Amino acid sequence: MIARRSAVLVTTVTLAVALSACTPAAAPTPTPSPTGFASKEEAFAAAEATYRAYIGALNNVDLADPATFEPLFSLTAGDLNDLDKKSFSQLHAAGSVVTGSTEVVSITPIDASDDEVRLSVCLDVSEVGLTDSQGNSLVEKDRPDLRAEIATVEREPSGKLKLVGIGDGPEGNQCVG
Repeated sequence: MIARRSAVLVTTVTLAVALSACTPAAAPTPTPSPTGFASKEEAFAAAEATYRAYIGALNNVDLADPATFEPLFSLTAGDLNDLDKKSFSQLHAAGSVVTGSTEVVSITPIDASDDEVRLSVCLDVSEVGLTDSQGNSLVEKDRPDLRAEIATVEREPSGKLKLVGIGDGPEGNQCVG
């Protein structure tokens, strides 16, 4: 699975729009039993909690302090984890600064199986800024305030949930409705 991270973060290396999130402090992530979820509702609730924890960790990132990246990395796996590590390392090395936070406007279940859950997410990134070391904005001038994404959460063999993909929403990157 190819992990895409378009618009959670605007970087000089073409990640998309901005750091974002809505939960100030992440709640503990529910861990399903190794045999799966009791219901689709349980799967969706656990996946939503994982995504919100990721956004909470993202909002707490200080690009000047790589130690603040670790809570974020612990919530991802696969290509998304690799992309996050590379991107945050590059932003740190470049002296970039992020301000503001993203709010989760809505999370809607798409589908779920024993090992994977997909969510449609609408984020408000209007308060998020990203600047280079000289204070120049790295945010695209025409970035919309709202950002639609599809988040994919997978269950590891241990039962722990990890975010493995973030991509454009069904209507591109625009929230609908």
